[in-house]
Amino acid sequence: MSLYITTPIYYVNAQPHLGHAYTTIVADTYSRFRRLCKEDVRFQTGTDEHGDKIAEAAAAAGIPPKEYADRISRLFQEAWPLLNIEPDTFIRTTDAHHVKTVQEILQKVHDKGDIYLGSYSGLYCRGCERFLTDKELVDGHCPDHQALPQPISESNYFFRMSKYQEWLIDHIEKNPDFITPERYKNEVLSFLSEPLEDLCISRPKSRLDWGIPLPFDAGFVTYVWFDALINYLSGIGYPDGEEFNHYWSVAEHIIAKDILKPHAIYWPTMLRALGLAPYKRLHVHGYWNINEAKMSKSIGNVVRPETLRQDFGVDTLRYFLLREMSFGLDASFSDETIIARQNSDLANDLGNLFSRSLTMINKFAKGTVPAPADLEPQDRALAEAATSMVAAYSAHMKSFAFHRALQEVWSVISLANKYIVTSEPWVLAKEPAKTHRLNTVLYHLAETLRLIGLVLLPVMPETSMKMAAALGITPEVFRKHNLIDHGIWGLTEPGVKIQLGASLFPRLDKKNGQNRSPQKQKVQAVSGESIKAESDIGLISFDDFRKLDLRVAEITAAEKIDKSDRLLKLTVMAPEERTVVAGIAEYYEPEELVGRQVIMVANLKPAKLMGVTSHGMILAARDEKGRLTLSSLAAGAMPGSKVS
Repeated sequence: MSLYITTPIYYVNAQPHLGHAYTTIVADTYSRFRRLCKEDVRFQTGTDEHGDKIAEAAAAAGIPPKEYADRISRLFQEAWPLLNIEPDTFIRTTDAHHVKTVQEILQKVHDKGDIYLGSYSGLYCRGCERFLTDKELVDGHCPDHQALPQPISESNYFFRMSKYQEWLIDHIEKNPDFITPERYKNEVLSFLSEPLEDLCISRPKSRLDWGIPLPFDAGFVTYVWFDALINYLSGIGYPDGEEFNHYWSVAEHIIAKDILKPHAIYWPTMLRALGLAPYKRLHVHGYWNINEAKMSKSIGNVVRPETLRQDFGVDTLRYFLLREMSFGLDASFSDETIIARQNSDLANDLGNLFSRSLTMINKFAKGTVPAPADLEPQDRALAEAATSMVAAYSAHMKSFAFHRALQEVWSVISLANKYIVTSEPWVLAKEPAKTHRLNTVLYHLAETLRLIGLVLLPVMPETSMKMAAALGITPEVFRKHNLIDHGIWGLTEPGVKIQLGASLFPRLDKKNGQNRSPQKQKVQAVSGESIKAESDIGLISFDDFRKLDLRVAEITAAEKIDKSDRLLKLTVMAPEERTVVAGIAEYYEPEELVGRQVIMVANLKPAKLMGVTSHGMILAARDEKGRLTLSSLAAGAMPGSKVS
């Protein structure tokens, strides 16, 4: 199978922002996924560089429009590699071959009689660069740009779009997947229930000369949509290029909902007039709201991709955007939500599973993946869940339900973390008679991580490659892996050497999104009693220090204590199960603690706090602002290990 996936070409009146990044990351992820399915894929993005707003922005900057377009287009070209986005083609509407293709198409449609000169009076929105109907206005304003459109009367060329209205309705109804999600298909059909007007496709040069001249009338330039939409053809060599013949029938476009009408109505009718079949599918996503407000330059809440990359890292950003938005609906972005995802999903769940598993293989199997022995029900359950995950993940990815695909992956990550707790490899390691059982557990963890790393490759390519390398799979070999041949259980070869490395994801500070700073922090034992009183204890002797029994503890459950704003009840393994009360509720949610390893003072007398008996204290660091951060280990360790 083949795929031709595109983003819209981004208008160069603004620098790249979160909305551009999301659309392009979706396209990149989808293209990587389809390649992972052994399919032939072509991925295109680019920039739209003609029109009123570009001419105005260039004039304000005191430079020619082409120089201005070069400058902003370069920002887009430089932004995508920073986010591990790898298009096959980056097209610009100022490219000579695109200009030539647009003029050839204009001439062909004109010769057919589907372009005519007429007069028009209407309300023109500069932001949309098109005339708006009364039905589209909200309180007299453009709903997208919140501006009053200008009344304009002039002669222009028109495309006979109305001629193809009934054909378009029939095509949409006969092809239910033509526009997805369904809500947008219904929105288009609702619009088409009213008579469709012809489309104004030109601007007189007396008003705008920054555009592609009409081949049949040098006094006009073409309207931005009749220029921009054609990039999907010019980018693959229309009309007689090999790529056009190969890829056009499998073209799928990804857009935001603000440009639904041009892509769902203008573009199919243009293609029909040209004698071409329409694209295969149109995928429409919602808006990103920043801190619950729509992203807007006017209110200063535009988020730049390079800033997000610096603050959170590439894979965290890619994961968050795909996990947080249900494709088609609006979603909210804030520092707090992305940090919560990193700390909970990536650091605690995936990162903890990864580091614990490799540490145990390194410690208990001399750094090599052991061969499994006889299977128990929980081994079969994990293997079946991991195998089923690959199929469910694939189905959701194909339907653009990226958040559901990732939910499937995280269900297996959760199951694998529980598998460690119930299997207790650290206990098995103490009994030579249970070596075969220990080897089976370690093998199942390694194989589960291999499958998780494989399905994460389209979403988090850097993380996936790190996981593969740690499991002894070279980058050259891993790049050849695919879901068809490698998405099955049992391909990890016993005896392969694992490679320990740094943790996959550091925890982030909730306040500023940066990695936690170790400066100016005091370490204290945190219980309900000690949270109130912190003091410098001064110098102590080595003998005094030796009296402390510090142990690695793994949190297996956490919950708030009734009538207390500061206390959490923690269930920990160290290696036996015990209850610890910690005064950290102001800084941590219970769900983000499960699976985390901390340092515990294990030889304290039991103390009852708010009716709960605590059998130890958890170490934490208090910074200069008074915030507590739990002490933890960079890589996994065995619960109960002595800290020295």
